[in-house]
Amino acid sequence: MIKAEITDKDLLEHLGKIHKDEMTMFVMAEGQFRGAFFNGTRLVNQMRVQHNLGILETMILGQAMLCAAMLIPTMKGREHLTFRYDTNGPAAGFSVEADSTGYVRGFLLQDRIPIEKPLENWDLSPFFGEGTLTISRIGEGMKAPQVGTVEIMYKNIAKDLAWYFLQSEQIHTAFNTSVQFDKEGRVIGAGGMFLQHVPGAGGKSKISAQTENSGAEDKKALEEDLIRRAENAFKAMPSIGKWFADGGDMEDVIYGLFREFNPTAVLNRDIIFDCPCSEETFAEHIKHLPKAELEDIIANDPDPLEVICHCCGSKYQISKSMLK
Repeated sequence: MIKAEITDKDLLEHLGKIHKDEMTMFVMAEGQFRGAFFNGTRLVNQMRVQHNLGILETMILGQAMLCAAMLIPTMKGREHLTFRYDTNGPAAGFSVEADSTGYVRGFLLQDRIPIEKPLENWDLSPFFGEGTLTISRIGEGMKAPQVGTVEIMYKNIAKDLAWYFLQSEQIHTAFNTSVQFDKEGRVIGAGGMFLQHVPGAGGKSKISAQTENSGAEDKKALEEDLIRRAENAFKAMPSIGKWFADGGDMEDVIYGLFREFNPTAVLNRDIIFDCPCSEETFAEHIKHLPKAELEDIIANDPDPLEVICHCCGSKYQISKSMLK
């Protein structure tokens, strides 16, 4: 990737004052839940400058990127996934990717989203029509990806992703994303939270002790109560974008919001907007086009060729000498 430079001095000064971009992964309720809290303010700003996005486009793709980042804790070993939203609305959707090594990238299916009147709020549902949400995963050694698709239910990226996990994997999962703008339209805070019930996990928690000699119906009722209380705590989260914009700390939220479940932070890791594209990679792709098509490009197209990466907006100049 050719990294675009953020040149706004006021924005750079602000970014230098707030908590660094980082994901904190945690477990709670004796391992019966796993979660992640992520400050992605710089990630969203890098995404924006790479794709040269307006405010609405930044809000939509930013939320998609934050969700993709929070899918990384669900990966097993070396894994790569694509999270895609296809709708018949004005925004059309997006395709974003996340990799277990810690990067995310992606693009809008409709750049420069048409709007009929000034935005009155950040309800994005009018820009999404009927459609589908698809997640495709491919792990090390897999010959073909595992693909799951559900109909869009809420026209809300985070809620529809949670709906996907409930429908496709029968797992209670919650996502919360937020992008905070200042009066000048700068992204001054962005982040997300992920929480997932892990059926069958955990040690001798209060719940497991209570249910050890209980019947199946009692166990189910107690488990449902635990899930309900965890969901209520999750919903009490203040605006994440504003929290980070105001200089909020990561662990203050985790240990405060979920204190009744005895959370434990287990890992901090960096997640960035990045793309493995390069001049050499694109040259190889072009060289492997059908012979007639390649010969036509060499004979008739300008030298050098300009190639733009959809996933990160990088522009490469490919000399024809690289194609021979």
